[in-house]
Amino acid sequence: MTAPKRLPPWHEQFRLPNGRELLIRPIRPEDADPIQGAFALLGPEEVRQRFLYALKEMTPEMAHRLCHPDPRTEFALVAAENLPPGEALVGAVARTSITPRTRDAEFAILVSHFIAGQGLGRQLMRKLVKWAKTKKLDRLYGDVLDHNHPMLQLAQSLGFKRMREDDTPGLVRVVLDLNE
Repeated sequence: MTAPKRLPPWHEQFRLPNGRELLIRPIRPEDADPIQGAFALLGPEEVRQRFLYALKEMTPEMAHRLCHPDPRTEFALVAAENLPPGEALVGAVARTSITPRTRDAEFAILVSHFIAGQGLGRQLMRKLVKWAKTKKLDRLYGDVLDHNHPMLQLAQSLGFKRMREDDTPGLVRVVLDLNE
């Protein structure tokens, strides 16, 4: 019997409760076209919850930028079908970016409504926290619409603290102290 093939760093097979297999892996340049194409499948509220404003389309420039993170200050993962990059449908994107001249990083996660509520966001967030800790950062934070209850509940369950943003009504900043 052969041992199971080891996956590269930051790669993980993830089985949804419905049995569907996804591969969580670092984003790659080849993901730009599938991500841009899948954007049309998102509902307006999904887009608003992730980008915090209405956005009609993801431009090729936006997709290119997302799929070329700076490895020194940014980290981005996708949850995709287990097909070659460029062919795989991407169902979720999670990214974090170190805020310049700080020991903080901002996160953002978007899980398609087709696979939301099945534990994928939690697993992606755990990986973002792990990355932030490898960078020896102090805090991981994200701005969440105050009516995005699933994201607020997920953040709270992982130890994030809520802080209201006074200058932006309707937004809640969730912050995780990485030194606790």
